[in-house]
Amino acid sequence: MDEALSLFLDYLSVEKGLSQNTLWAYRRDIERYVAFLKKRRVASFASTSRQEIMDFLLKERDRGLSPGSVSRQLVAIRMLHRFLTQEGLLKENVTDALESPKLWKHLPECLDIPEVERLLKSPNLRKLQGLRDQALLEFLYATGVRASEAASLKVGDLNFELSYVRVLGKGGKERIVPVGQMAKKSVQRYLKKVRPEWTKKKEDAALFVSRLGSKMSRQSVWGILKKNAKAAGIRKKVYPHILRHSFATHLLQNGADLRVVQELLGHSDISTTQIYTHVDRSRLKAIHQKFHPRP
Repeated sequence: MDEALSLFLDYLSVEKGLSQNTLWAYRRDIERYVAFLKKRRVASFASTSRQEIMDFLLKERDRGLSPGSVSRQLVAIRMLHRFLTQEGLLKENVTDALESPKLWKHLPECLDIPEVERLLKSPNLRKLQGLRDQALLEFLYATGVRASEAASLKVGDLNFELSYVRVLGKGGKERIVPVGQMAKKSVQRYLKKVRPEWTKKKEDAALFVSRLGSKMSRQSVWGILKKNAKAAGIRKKVYPHILRHSFATHLLQNGADLRVVQELLGHSDISTTQIYTHVDRSRLKAIHQKFHPRP
């Protein structure tokens, strides 16, 4: 294996003309791969199986590598096996059928229901800013919209009579999302008591505004989320999508159909939504034990 590895690195350096940094990264990835195979007592690349490559990549992921870094390792391994096959040193390229580790993304961390409750109660409702913050947080959790989508909404996008909001998502794709009663009340209170104090703009201007009456940015929405999460004593890492992930996870935990959640989130491909089906293993186990005839 050492001789084959040396030939491959020479090929990368001389024929592919890779930079020193890229060459170093590939060398490091392949050397880790070779060390793993040797520890498994694999005698040569010719006797390496797809399962052993998968086991290596999974081991790398479990030690904390990001999906992007694991994907780069697979690229290096594929290049190695393709080179050895082209050189006649391997009869078969076992990496051809391997799927990309982009499918192995870490599950999105979300807030549990008690944490969401604490977050939504954290704004100081005696202040106008607190009323705005609560309305925004309630709305984000009730609808699962992206922070950027919430920042782009206009007052005219809300239909209080039918309790829904019209959202313009990625690629200009429009969707209709229901708004729950608690979020609806918070937003109505904000529109009555806060927004008129901060802006004199026409009714179809930005829904959520700053104290200066200007449209909020995605970063402003994130800042409000972080500030109130800290006030609520939430120790998890908070990021713009955390209420969106919590929205989807809690819907599925309570029996919502995956296709419905896909529509609510505005995902064009259901495979993007399917990541949430892996979040609550305990619920799946409980359902299996309850309903399977031989639990």
